[in-house]
Amino acid sequence: MAAGTLLLFINSAMAAYNVVDFGAKPDGRTDSAKPFLAAWSKACGANKPATVVVPTGQFFVSQALFQGPCNNNNLRMFVQGTVLADSGYSSGVSQWITFKYVQGLSVYGGALDGRGNSLWACKAAGRSCPTGSTAVTISQSKNVLFSGVKILNSENFQMAILFSQGIKVEGATITAPGDSPNTDGIHLHRSTGVSITGSTIGTGDDCISFGDGVADAWIENINCGPGHGISIGSLGNSAGEAGVQNVTVTSVVFTGTQNGFRIKTWATPYVGFVRDIIFQHATMNNVQNPIVIDQEYCPGDSSCPNQGIVEPNMEEQPQRPVRLEMGQSSSGVHTAGTVSLDPE
Repeated sequence: MAAGTLLLFINSAMAAYNVVDFGAKPDGRTDSAKPFLAAWSKACGANKPATVVVPTGQFFVSQALFQGPCNNNNLRMFVQGTVLADSGYSSGVSQWITFKYVQGLSVYGGALDGRGNSLWACKAAGRSCPTGSTAVTISQSKNVLFSGVKILNSENFQMAILFSQGIKVEGATITAPGDSPNTDGIHLHRSTGVSITGSTIGTGDDCISFGDGVADAWIENINCGPGHGISIGSLGNSAGEAGVQNVTVTSVVFTGTQNGFRIKTWATPYVGFVRDIIFQHATMNNVQNPIVIDQEYCPGDSSCPNQGIVEPNMEEQPQRPVRLEMGQSSSGVHTAGTVSLDPE
């Protein structure tokens, strides 16, 4: 975001807090976590609309929790520079940049680099490695906008939206190498009213994944690839999971992905549902499995529930239009209502 554009967003009625004024160093080496949090504390505590400004430069932030509730519901964060994670990795750290208990926040521009290469190398070598951290987590928050943000190379998920309502992601660029493990682009869990639009996502796992308890989600104008496609699930691997409903995924271009649209559930007796799902207006370029509905999901194919059921072997049919692996009645998770696969 250009400096002139930035000034248009900040007016005299809005308090502005520049992280550099609180001691942040744009040298890519000095830990600026405390200055970032100090600027956030001022903005969050303001009784009028407030802005946190991250100017150009590279800012190393070891870990940051931007926590509310705040005194106003019109908070903005303008990022012109690049925020860097630690180039190493440590155990016990599951989230890098987190927004929690926040309402009415808008984040514009900038780049967040998770620098996950060292952890991926550890996993590739078969050593004992931590799971890794999610680059950006939005948790228990409401009415949050991420616009024009770049997220790259997170150790684990690039972005997670958890237990939240009214979250919007627009114009995002989210990337990680195609061979990076478990690097889902955006993961949704127990959240409602989420929209993801006009974004490019390419990772080593799902571009967008839906966990249990997701409802009223709108996904539109997405470029997906590399990665595993856009997936609902896996669901039904444990008791007490909520269903997934009223999800629309439209106008997606899949390029070089393992799958296009996918629904995956475990063949367990736990009760759940997937209903009122619309997948439509997709372009598939070099996609192995354009549409997958798998009711016997079991990665690794070891100690799988209901393993005695034999399904037709469809593995040698690349770029088949639809792959269905439908389980028996012992699977408690079922499709209900409408699941629409609309080619128009």
